[in-house]
Amino acid sequence: MLFPTIDFAVFFAVVFLLSWLFTPFPRRWKLFMILASYVFYAWWDWHFVFLLAASTAVAQLGALAIRPTGSPSLRKAALWATVAVELGLLGWFKYYGFFATNVANVLHGMGIGAPLPLLQVTLPVGISFFTFMALSYVIDVYRRELEPASWLDFATYLSFFPHLVAGPIVRGSELLPQIRRRRDPRKVDFSRAAYLILGGLFKKVVLSSFLATAIVDPVFNSPGQHSSVEILVAIYGYAVQIYADFSGYTDIAIGVALLLGFTFPDNFDSPYTARTLQDFWRRWHMTLSRWLRDYLYIPLGGNRGGRWSTYRNIMITMVLGGLWHGAAWTFVMWGTIHGVGQVTGHWRRSRREARGLEPLPDRRWDRIAQRIVMFNVVCLAWVFFRSDSFSTALTLLRRLVTAWGPAPAVTPLVLLAIAVGIGAQFVPHGTVDRVRVAFSRLRPAGQGTLLAITLFGITTLGPQGVAPFIYYRF
Repeated sequence: MLFPTIDFAVFFAVVFLLSWLFTPFPRRWKLFMILASYVFYAWWDWHFVFLLAASTAVAQLGALAIRPTGSPSLRKAALWATVAVELGLLGWFKYYGFFATNVANVLHGMGIGAPLPLLQVTLPVGISFFTFMALSYVIDVYRRELEPASWLDFATYLSFFPHLVAGPIVRGSELLPQIRRRRDPRKVDFSRAAYLILGGLFKKVVLSSFLATAIVDPVFNSPGQHSSVEILVAIYGYAVQIYADFSGYTDIAIGVALLLGFTFPDNFDSPYTARTLQDFWRRWHMTLSRWLRDYLYIPLGGNRGGRWSTYRNIMITMVLGGLWHGAAWTFVMWGTIHGVGQVTGHWRRSRREARGLEPLPDRRWDRIAQRIVMFNVVCLAWVFFRSDSFSTALTLLRRLVTAWGPAPAVTPLVLLAIAVGIGAQFVPHGTVDRVRVAFSRLRPAGQGTLLAITLFGITTLGPQGVAPFIYYRF
């Protein structure tokens, strides 16, 4: 069930009303919310609700077996067993085909038959997201940072539909206390929810959809038919498309959760204003960045084992982060580019410190130059992320510098959409907050009129039908 559809509007209207009616009765509310979330998930394919239930049961049984008061050996065994099963489910559905194909290719090159059948395994929507949430819950219980929740609370936490299929990755310590707490409809931040939902709809329905059909899909699907200028604009267009698409989804998810009385962590903070790749990952998909830092990078040793160990840990984290996004070598290359960029930045800073040099001056033109360089490095990585194969990515990069000629696909409207997508990230947060406060001060009739006009504009500018969000397939 896609957010920007009539189906979801009807679904949410019913859920919103019944959710607040059941709020005085916590047990009924949780049972209702689990049912509603499973209906939401089953809208794509009802078979996969059993996978969600299995992941819930495995994680909860693991957390109960770990229990903070258990013996160290039992706790560790329960942790590893739970992690193995959860990652096994993820690996089977997401990586079996990738693994089997690459093993077959290697063995074929050696003249040996393939030992693994090449099965067609359907990728369940959102499996990476709810698997990571289940793992964070179990690991936090093991670290004694979280008490095991009740079965009902944990099932509500893992299946809660606003975050279920594409995040944000909300941790147990962030959401479980809110599930246990009684919510007050009078304290709902309606103005922020409306701003987030309508802003997310504009990003997805108008900005992302337009750029996808006008420039990105035609160029990436047939790079040999387009000129260097068209390829360059398509790469920049994809940078805006994926930002508008994914941040648009999380804006809607956060807004929907707010209307139900829940607060999710922010997931984006103007990522294309970053001046380093490290800063970019503090702003892009922030809940995944923190997950990789806390549950992968730091357990690997972080920056505690010397310079080369730090570089190794950065590379492992970023490459696995790339592979999390998809079972393809293009995603591995995407993660590698980000890893190499972060290692290079770390090396430059450590060299300056070792030589006793002062930090580089923070001048305006230096900031502009750093942002331009960083944006283009991120866009280089996006080429591999978007391409369906290495061959396509290399063709795009080759023709980027060799295929000079006319660029009919580059229209003023395409350039305007890219400029809006990037330029909006430089609008100060204070300006946005003032607009939202001004909206909140309007009378209900004024708010309703303004919302109706905005929604009409979005539906008018948007295409017929809405493509699935890009991150649904991760």
